[in-house]
Amino acid sequence: MAARLDDGTELSENHEINVTPFIDVMLVLLIIFMVAAPLATVDVPVDLPGSTATAAPRPEKPLYVTVGEDLTISVGEEKVAREALAGRLDAVTGGNKAERVFLRADRTVAYGDLAEAMNLLRAAGYLKVALVGIEQVANPPASGG
Repeated sequence: MAARLDDGTELSENHEINVTPFIDVMLVLLIIFMVAAPLATVDVPVDLPGSTATAAPRPEKPLYVTVGEDLTISVGEEKVAREALAGRLDAVTGGNKAERVFLRADRTVAYGDLAEAMNLLRAAGYLKVALVGIEQVANPPASGG
């Protein structure tokens, strides 16, 4: 509670909030966040590992969409232009948009290019997309013979 001396004879209460400390704290927090935000968005090169999980059973005739090293898109073994991808998928699946599409890409394909291929599949109406990776055998535990 703050008090003010008016004429020296009586102390009266001051009901005003002193906002100066609040402004100081907010400015310090603003500076901290301005310095910390660019550090949190640093691009880190990541070489994603292969999966050692057991593979899910594949359908008899899987539908593969492949993004090649030169960013060409293939449905099965046939190269397709990006504009014709939806039509080619409809021809292969018979218009069944619920069929699972297996998307695979060359190791050198950038993540953004793979995301663009996924967006093309989504725009064509194929929402069941499975990413295909290289299957690796897990290292067996060493026996302490």
